[in-house]
Amino acid sequence: MSDSVLYELDGGLAVVTINRPEAMNALDVATKVALRDAMVRAAEDTAVRAVLLTGSGERAFCVGQDLNEHLGQLKLAEETGEGALRTVTEHYNPLVRALAGMRKPTVAAVGGVAAGAGASLAFACDFRILSEKAGFNTAFAGIALTADSGASWTLPRLVGHARATELLMLPRTVKAPEAMELGLATKVVPAGELAATARAFARELAAGPTVAYGAIKESLAYGASHSLDELLDKEDELQTLAGESEDHRIAVRAFIAKEKPEYLGR
Repeated sequence: MSDSVLYELDGGLAVVTINRPEAMNALDVATKVALRDAMVRAAEDTAVRAVLLTGSGERAFCVGQDLNEHLGQLKLAEETGEGALRTVTEHYNPLVRALAGMRKPTVAAVGGVAAGAGASLAFACDFRILSEKAGFNTAFAGIALTADSGASWTLPRLVGHARATELLMLPRTVKAPEAMELGLATKVVPAGELAATARAFARELAAGPTVAYGAIKESLAYGASHSLDELLDKEDELQTLAGESEDHRIAVRAFIAKEKPEYLGR
């Protein structure tokens, strides 16, 4: 694992930290590789029951692509005739597939600016806890690019098609209070409380019914692009899966006994 991405296990919680505060956690190639590999690792590890994604420092969650490195890649592409944006295929797509597709809850703790692919990564999480100093900026059109890292899929589902079009074509910084109003934030907290609040929130999810959470995520994603009849069949399939889990039996017994369930994540 690169020093630019930190990976910590806290019980059933994997804490993944983008660690380039001097560059506002911009994503150079080494960081993208390490972040991609960290998310794949967290997704595949059955001991991990939730993921918390954050950035080092107070200035930025992640400002997206490292444009200084990217400029060099553009020059090299002109010289060689090769494509300059292979990073979408090699890094961003597998990263977002692992992050958005994992069958466990994901939380972004956003302590500063989240721009471009950085905003996209936050949008790909299930929950976003924001510092009052945080802000989102899609940024892509500002450098004559289209959205990547899943923003074309996640953003309309968070704020609706019309507002997503506005935010992508006319990028601006959406500060924390407005982000809360638009549905981009789950919770906004004082800057000094972000780390503790986000970790507590994520740890509670890590102690929850992991199989059911995974089924809920799959059901919502499936329902976004399928008919009601198809969705009902999918819900039947997923409810059978959840109903056969050990956590379901634990929950029913605890409910009858008027006790708090202690889930095992299986």
